[in-house]
Parts: sequence; C-alpha cells; structure tokens
Amino acid sequence: MSIRIHELAKKIGMENKALLALLKERNFDVKSVSSTVDNINAEALVEEFAATAPAEGTAAAGDATADQPDESAATSAEPLPPQGFVTRLPAGVMVKSAEDVVRERAEKAAAAEAAAAEARAAANPPPAPASAPAVSTPPPPPAPAPVPAQARVSAPPPPPAARAASAPPPPPAPVSRPSSLPPLSVPPRPATAGAPPPTPSFSTSTTPPIPPVPPSQTATITNEGDIPIIHLKPPIIVRDFATALGMKPFKLISELMEMGIFASMNQTIEDAVATRVAEKHGFLLEIKHREIPVPVTPKDKEAEKKRRAKEAQERELANLAPRPPVVCILGHVDHGKTSLLDAIRKADVAKGEAGGITQHIGAYQIEHAGKKITFLDTPGHAAFQKMRARGAAVTDIAVLVVAADDGFMPQTDEALKHAQDAGVSLMVAVNKMDVKGANLERVKQMMQERNIAPEDWGGETITVPVSAVKGTGIPDLLDMILLQAEVLELKANPKAEASGVIIESQIDIGRGPLATVIVQRGTLKVGDSLVCGPVWAKVRALFDDQGNSIKQALPSTPVRVIGWNGAPDSGSAFRTVKNAREAENLAEEEQHRIRQTAATAASAPKDVSLDNLFQNIAATQEKVLKLIIKTDVFGSTEAVRNVLEGIKTNKVSLEIVADEVGLISKTDVLMASAAGAVIIGFNTKLENGVTPLAKHHGVRIETYGIIYELADKVRDMMADLLEPDLKEVKLGAAEIRATFPLAKGFVAGCLVTEGKITRNAAARVRRKKDVVYEGKVAMLKRFKDDANEVRAGLECGIKLDDFSGYAIGDVIEVYEVQKVRASL
Repeated sequence: MSIRIHELAKKIGMENKALLALLKERNFDVKSVSSTVDNINAEALVEEFAATAPAEGTAAAGDATADQPDESAATSAEPLPPQGFVTRLPAGVMVKSAEDVVRERAEKAAAAEAAAAEARAAANPPPAPASAPAVSTPPPPPAPAPVPAQARVSAPPPPPAARAASAPPPPPAPVSRPSSLPPLSVPPRPATAGAPPPTPSFSTSTTPPIPPVPPSQTATITNEGDIPIIHLKPPIIVRDFATALGMKPFKLISELMEMGIFASMNQTIEDAVATRVAEKHGFLLEIKHREIPVPVTPKDKEAEKKRRAKEAQERELANLAPRPPVVCILGHVDHGKTSLLDAIRKADVAKGEAGGITQHIGAYQIEHAGKKITFLDTPGHAAFQKMRARGAAVTDIAVLVVAADDGFMPQTDEALKHAQDAGVSLMVAVNKMDVKGANLERVKQMMQERNIAPEDWGGETITVPVSAVKGTGIPDLLDMILLQAEVLELKANPKAEASGVIIESQIDIGRGPLATVIVQRGTLKVGDSLVCGPVWAKVRALFDDQGNSIKQALPSTPVRVIGWNGAPDSGSAFRTVKNAREAENLAEEEQHRIRQTAATAASAPKDVSLDNLFQNIAATQEKVLKLIIKTDVFGSTEAVRNVLEGIKTNKVSLEIVADEVGLISKTDVLMASAAGAVIIGFNTKLENGVTPLAKHHGVRIETYGIIYELADKVRDMMADLLEPDLKEVKLGAAEIRATFPLAKGFVAGCLVTEGKITRNAAARVRRKKDVVYEGKVAMLKRFKDDANEVRAGLECGIKLDDFSGYAIGDVIEVYEVQKVRASL
C-alpha cells in the first residue's frame, strides 16, 4: 500500500511543494505531488514531525529564515523555493534547528539513564564500580546539512521515549547508520521508473521464503544480572518480536530490510536473525524449542497395548455383578413354544399370531423366586431359520421344546444344531404331556440317539416334562433354569458403556424406526448415542416388554429403543459412543464402506467366453418375476427372502428389487411401475392413497399374513409368466358308413361311436393308423336338420372343410385344444 504526497502533506501539515522538495532531498523517486510514498516511510515521516513539535508556542517559518541565514545554501542539492514562499505549519508546531534537536535528545537520554540507575540501586545493593556494565549513551546521529526554513521542518526524528523506571534497563543503542546514508534512505531508482511498488513479502537475498504466520504468542522477559532475556517459542513473528523489544513493528521491519530481509509484521523470521536483532538492542534471546518426542517402537506399542488391556480387564472384573440369564425357546413349528411362554408369562401371545404359528421373535422378562429371567421366543417354521440361529447366538441357556406325541422333527433337529453351534447350555422341555399319545420315554430315546441323553439316563441334559395348557411342570422348569444360571455364574459390568445385540427391528407408525435389543454389557439410558453398522440412534425413549416407559436398562434386559434414523439389521451388534455427532460419522463411514464394497464387486472383471456369451443371451430371453417386499419387522423380511430364494426353477428367475420394513407407500408403487415389479406385503398395510395410484399405474399389490400362503402365490405368479401348455382333449369319434355327393363336395354318413361330435370343433380323419386330413367340422346334420352336436349311438352327416376324399371305414376324431398353466 502507498499514499500520495499531497495526502501525506495534509497529515503532516506542510505545503505540498515543501514536502516534495524534502523527499527529493532524501533521494525518493518522486516527481509531483501525485507521486506515492510507501506506508512504512509515510508513517516514519508522520511520527518524525509529530515528535519534533514542542509543547510551547509557534513560530513562523519566514521569521526563522530571517533570523538564521543559511550558510550552506550554495552547497545544498535542494532547489530553492520561489521568492516569497512561506510554509504553513499546523497550530502547536515549532520549528527547531538540527543542533537544538540533537541537544534535547542527548539530555532526554541522560535523564532516562539516571532514572534507570536509581531504580536499580533501590531494588538491588549497589554493585562494585569495576563490575558495573558500562551503558553507552546512544551517539547522536550526524546533523544533516543546513537547509532552508521550509525544509528544516522535516528534521530527523528523535529516538523513542525512554522506558519507565520500572521497566528493564535500556539496552545499548543500536549501531548508527553510516554517515553517508540519510535517514529513511531508499535505493535510488531510475528516472524513468514509476511509483514504487508495494514492499514484497519475500526476501530478495538468498534467505529462503518466509512461511505463513502461525497464531501469535506471548514473550516473557527475565533478567540475568543486568542483561534482560527474552523468552520466545518458535516460530518468531515480527509483530510479537517487536513488542518484546519495546519497539514498533515498522521500525523492526526497517531494520530487517537493512539486513536484506523483507518480512511483514505477520510473518516469521529465522532464529539466527532474531538473535542478531535482539543483541543489537541489548537483549539476550532464548528460544524454547518444543521437545522432540521419543520414537516409539512397535515393541513399545505392543507393550502399551497389553498394559491398557490388562488395566481394562482389571477394572471390568472389579465391577462385575450378577445378571439374569437369557433363555431362548427353540423347537419345531406348532410344538407349543409360544404357548409354553404364555403359561410362564400368564399372557396370550399365540392367539395373536397369524395361522397359529409364530412369525416374530419376542423378548420378555419374568420374575421367579425373586430372580429375573429373560426369554426369547423364536419361530419354528422352516422359513425363519435365521431367526432361530440369531436367538440361539445371544442366549445363555437354550430350552428345546419337543412335543411328547411327535418327538423330534426337522426344525427340532435344526434348532438343536443352532444351540450346539452357539455353545450354549441346553435343556429339553417335553411339552404336551396332557395330550393322548404322549410318550416321554420315546422322546428320551430320541434324545439318546442325538447324543443329548437325559440326566435320568446317565446324560447331562436337563429334561423337564411340562404341559403348557394345564400349566403343570412350569415351576420345575423355571427352578431348573435358575439352577443352571447359578452354575454358569453369569455376570456383567453395569457401569460400562452399553452394548448389546439387535433382536428385531421395525418401522412403527407415529414413532418411526424402533428396535428390540438385548443389553449384554453396561447400562443403556435415555439420551445415549448408539451406532449399529450403517444406522445410528439418539435414544429418545425406552420401553420394556410390557410397554412401560423406563429410564434405563441393565444387562440381560430386553428393551425397545426409539430414536433410530433407520431400521437396524437384526442380529447386528450396537454400542454406545460419546455423542450423536460421533455416532452419525461412524454410521456414514460404514455406509460409505458398504457402497464401496458393492461398487467394487459390480465393477470386478468377469471371465468372457463363448459359454458365458450364450448364457447371457439365454438370460436376456428368460422370464423374470420382479418383486418388492414390504414387511412389518426386519426378521420377517429375512424369512420372506429366504422362502422366495428357495424356489428353484430354470424356467423363470426371481428378482427381488427391494426388501424393506414399513408400510406400502406411494414411493413403492412408483418404483414397482418403473421396474415392472409386483409388490408383496407381509403383515403390513397400505398407506392412504396407495390403492388408486397403483390402479392408475397398473401395479399389482398382494398382501399376506401367513408365510406359506405367500410362497404358494409367488409360485403361481412365476408359472403365469410362462407360455401355457397346450393339451388336446378328445371330444368324440364317428365311423364313416357311407358317402353322399353334394353340389360342392361330399358328405360322410357316420355313426357316433364315442363321446360327441360338435359343430366347428377340430377334427382329423384317420384311415387305419394314418391321419389323412385335419380341419374343422363345417357342417353337422341330423337327418336333414342342422345340429350343434350329436352324441354317441346316433347317426349324422358330417362335412369337413375342403375335404371330399372320404372312404368307408375311416374314423373322424373330434377334439379341442385347452391351455393349461405351465409347471415350474
């Protein structure tokens, strides 16, 4: 930045021509009052003239020139102003000669030195004269050559005011400039050069570029004897360094420019340069470099990791407390699992399930003998295999329900395998002991065959006969569960951050996404922030299995959580994080990872061969049934997908466009219309306005409440996509007994031997085993009257289209072609 001469003259209070002459005398490249001066020199001029203004009286410039004749006017390089030119000075400004200025400057420096010496003597005992450091008085700068009165106004500025007595002793005066250099000298510029450019922010010398400015820092000053010490931390900023030296930044910038370093007040300088400048001003500079961290070896990292893990384990063991057991009810469909749980809970859940089978996973908690037990009820239908596996994985004790009349069934064996794979403690509840045909010994024999022999047969499996309908054996079953829990010594840390497993999730009308979870560790509270894969939650509310609002959930407690941004995947683990922002960031990172994985899999190179080419061509010609699945809970989505993927056929392929939890919405209809898909709803409903929109777009919507009905209907849809099979159905036959000529062709006189002959029906003429003609019955007469059909045992006249080659003994067969749904 720069300022024009006429603007600077106004600030100083000089005539434009006088200031222009002064600048020319000081070797500034200026030609007129419109020329510019850089800000640093302009500020120096303003301060110079402000410092030379005394506090008393004013004097006219003309009187000063009259009283003091100019002896060196002949030798001065400055051109004389025109005759009668008088400089106007602002009020309060008094013009002094250079000799007066030098004398006053020396007097002020001596007074400041005396005051500082008195302050040091008062604070410390007087030192020996020999050891006292000599403080040199700053030598006065060489007096400039005498100039006319109007030029004398811009005499060199006096030094800055002396420091107060309480400040550190003044440093030695800086080395004065060579006498050949005038104050504020600048390098001469060519006469053809224009206005001086702004001062560059980089050094033109070999000094490397100055880095950007970091935040400013505060310097501390201490004394070591009589020498002040400045304590600074790198990087050293010009502005902060000037403050520590007790000078203005532009003064320091000028000194740096003399050293060949161009830096603004917000830039940094090197340590060596700062040390030189500090010594020049009588300071010692102590730079406090940051400590270099000791490099950590992988061995040290591993040791630190083990130490922290050990400390965490010790804290965990110190805070462990007993927790209720989590019991999973497993078994075959319709063996009474839910009825048994109803008897335990004294509730009626089974009647609420469609088709009498459980299609959801339920979590409940009961209290027996003063202790709590958490139960998980899982479906027994084959389609819900993933639900059973998930239930067995999160439990401590698995209760295998076996009907006393049926024994072990396919889903019973599958549930047994899930429990054994999960490594949980196994118990067997033999249900339906009240029905006719119950055989407990047969069930125990089947247990022996599966290597889970009951205790009374010498095995280790606890077996309890019960009746869910009559309630017999229920207390014994609960007692055995609590006994087994004591043996397992189940404990958890309630003071840790909450973590657990998602049992089920769904989207509820009015409350949004919610999830049923089991807290495995810690205490889950309202307001906690959770993350579960690509989904996160800020817990707004917690509800127990009875629907009551609670504030917190301890370990092994089933609870419904409201506050998710989407329905989490069932079976996935959740954990508590610091805040909602961190949870959201972690969920977004997981979403990004999933998208990247999908994109990588989609863009993976595929083998190209002739066989693949033919397969791709066949795939484009293959019939495809596209479906959009909407269910009430996430577990049902898994079950429906599992059932549909189990439909195997080479004639029609099944493509699931989307499977989501929630109501069937208008968005689903638009998606189905664009993809040509059918919407399948399971235990869910339609939003308002969906039906007319689906009718408008021609989208088919099917809703079901029982999963095996859904599977049968989808099979029918797939079969409807195939071309129907053509099936020939024989209607009747007639034997030709005679032929009769007509005006156009011949008529065969026939006797109907079987079935019936109908007009316009398809017909063929067989001569022995060969077919000699195929066509339609064009005319059918009974005596002389037209007839629509003639039944077996009657005679008739038959004329076929464009055929006259009848022979006695030929057989006319009449049939029809029916379209039959193709099989998968």
